[in-house]
Amino acid sequence: MALKNIIIIFLFRTFIWSLLGVFTLSNGGDSDISCLKSIKESLKDPFNRFKSSWNFSEIGEGFYCRFNGVECWNSVESKVVSIQLYNKSLKGQFPQGIENCKFLEDLNLSFNKLSGAIPSDISTRLPYLTSLDLSRNNFSGEIPTDIANCTYLNSLKLDHNRLTGQIPQQLGQLTRIKNFTVANNFLSGPVPNFTVPNVTKESYVNNSGLCGGPLEPCKELGRKSDETSDETFKSGFIVGYAASSVSVVTIFVSYCVPWEQMKKRKRMTLKKNSKRKETHKIFTLKRWVTRMTSAELNKATDNFNSDNVVSQSLVSG
Repeated sequence: MALKNIIIIFLFRTFIWSLLGVFTLSNGGDSDISCLKSIKESLKDPFNRFKSSWNFSEIGEGFYCRFNGVECWNSVESKVVSIQLYNKSLKGQFPQGIENCKFLEDLNLSFNKLSGAIPSDISTRLPYLTSLDLSRNNFSGEIPTDIANCTYLNSLKLDHNRLTGQIPQQLGQLTRIKNFTVANNFLSGPVPNFTVPNVTKESYVNNSGLCGGPLEPCKELGRKSDETSDETFKSGFIVGYAASSVSVVTIFVSYCVPWEQMKKRKRMTLKKNSKRKETHKIFTLKRWVTRMTSAELNKATDNFNSDNVVSQSLVSG
């Protein structure tokens, strides 16, 4: 009896797990179809290099696994695990709805003309990524820090884009990384400290603002701060000295020059007054001096007799 109950329970559990498996496969298929439809709608394919093969009118389990650039786990479990749409002259931004490919591991959109920003929540959209190749496009903006949460990544290629800013230091936590490149962008600042030996200076070429790691050492912040402080002090000293000099000159011009002018005017006034006094004395003396006629003068000197001369001097002619 006990054995019979065990068999019944085993069969029941097997039945339940089978139903769950069918339900998962069904939902997985619907989700993948939604994902691929969104990708087809959001990307421009001017040369029709993939859209013509993405025919959703087909029927049958896993029909989309035959689409150009789409790979599934296997013929039994038709979950999309890889999308390879490289070198197809595609235009647009990072594909919308790609998060519905819930088991996607490999995404290659390289050698296209895609632009815009890399999604800031990429690890939420594609948590199982092992390989991400967005190289040789026109992606711009900063590299999202969230990429570091794609912990299964072993290949990350973002080279030949228009990315700016600093490389998130958190990328150094990607311990599975074997291939990494951000070459030929507009990145700056210190590079992440990867614990793996696979990341070399070739991973960073043609980013003139990068430093650290396999590149040239970064300038020490303390030394830079000291240099900045010295420059600030020197600039402040020069400005202060110039301002003080201007103030001194202004005070001199405002007070000393008028004072000197006043003293000069006073001296001139005193000189004029002195001359006036002397002139006044002369005029006063003239009043008291008795004027003599020529006859009186001749009589007084006995007609200018030499006996009456007090002194004389020799004047040369």
